[in-house]
Amino acid sequence: MLNISPQNSVVKRLPQGQWTCLERNPLPAGSKMMRNWLLGLLLIFVVLLFLPWQQNIQTKGKITTLDPGDRPQTIQATIPGRIEQWFVREGQLVKKGDTIVHLSEIKVDYFDPQLVDRTDNQVRAKENAIVTYDQKAGALADQVVAMRQELTLKREQLEAKVTQVGLKIESLEAEVQQAEVALGIAQLQFDRTDTLFQQGIKSRTDWEDKRQKLQEGKAKAVLAGNKLLESKQELAVAELALRNVVNEYNSKIAKAESDRFSTLSDRFAAEGDLNKMQILADNYEKRAEFYYIIAPQDCYITQVVKPGIGETVKEGDPIVTIMPADFELAVELHVRAMDLPLISHGAEVRFVFDGWPAIVFSGWPDLSVGTYSGRVVAIDNNIDKNGRYRILVGPNPDDRNWPEALRPGSGAQGIALLGHVGVWYELWRQLNGFPPDYYGVDEGAKEDDKLDAPIKSLK
Repeated sequence: MLNISPQNSVVKRLPQGQWTCLERNPLPAGSKMMRNWLLGLLLIFVVLLFLPWQQNIQTKGKITTLDPGDRPQTIQATIPGRIEQWFVREGQLVKKGDTIVHLSEIKVDYFDPQLVDRTDNQVRAKENAIVTYDQKAGALADQVVAMRQELTLKREQLEAKVTQVGLKIESLEAEVQQAEVALGIAQLQFDRTDTLFQQGIKSRTDWEDKRQKLQEGKAKAVLAGNKLLESKQELAVAELALRNVVNEYNSKIAKAESDRFSTLSDRFAAEGDLNKMQILADNYEKRAEFYYIIAPQDCYITQVVKPGIGETVKEGDPIVTIMPADFELAVELHVRAMDLPLISHGAEVRFVFDGWPAIVFSGWPDLSVGTYSGRVVAIDNNIDKNGRYRILVGPNPDDRNWPEALRPGSGAQGIALLGHVGVWYELWRQLNGFPPDYYGVDEGAKEDDKLDAPIKSLK
């Protein structure tokens, strides 16, 4: 190696006269091997620069569920009460409708064990009162109809009597005229007889006879006049009776109508009281159901918040924490505002779950081992307090299933896959601090299709 041995000298193997520097200082074999390695590495590096690289956005997240009802939740006490008995244990699987805990009443207003039954009795009593009011109102309405009919008959009767008295007055007026005519004739006869009696032609008997007839004529005229006046008074009385009967029956009808409306008012007030009592009865019956806290769905009892027997709870206090038994997992990721335009519905995201080892090549996802695939299903439109946007990623139906042992709350490393560029371009972008390129969606493409053709955002 140092050209000490004349038998193995490297100088003899080099072309003489071509490189004078080698004649003076020949290259060691180790240096030539290093040179070849460096040239090979440089060639490999140049080749790698032109390989395709898939841009991506990496962020951390946690596992959650797609359906909000499938996430861990706390069952709260609907009413204040005292814990009497537990029917479950922590970690136990319960079915929907199974009883979890029994509460007893602690408010004085609800201590009566027959509160619901007695309230129902009050409701039925008030319903019967409403029926009675309806019957009374119906009877008063019938009474008003009967009085209107009776008024009509009375009016017809009195009108007939008025007509009858009017005809009688006409007859009496004729009699009065006849009596006056007869009185006039009797007066003339008496005057002639009196003249002849004074002359001695007529006897006193004739004179007295004429005088008697004259007095009878006057009496008949007076009698006819009195009868006429009496009939006129009778007509006035009949007309007054007609007006009185109308007023009397109108007053009776008005009073009956007033009683009817008063009864209807009492009936409506009773109906309002009935509605209040029915609300109370329903509230009492519903409250009785809250003494037993039941499972809202198939779930596991994860933690008992108020474990003590005899311990009191207030309205809205947490009782137990449950985890639904059946749920569809998703990953909740938070991305920067500058990366949000690069994420779209249906975009593919690769995951590395905590507890599942994986070998990740972020730029070559096909070479990664142990990762799982997902699709973006929701993107929030509102930024959070940390200045990031929340996205939900569900399982990819076209890839292998996620591990069954995954549970909500565990961590995950998300890698959102973007478009393809050269390695040299990616290095240049990283060195300059530029964001990944924006990849748009062509017209006619499906919403969940990921396009590889980049649209440069920097122009």
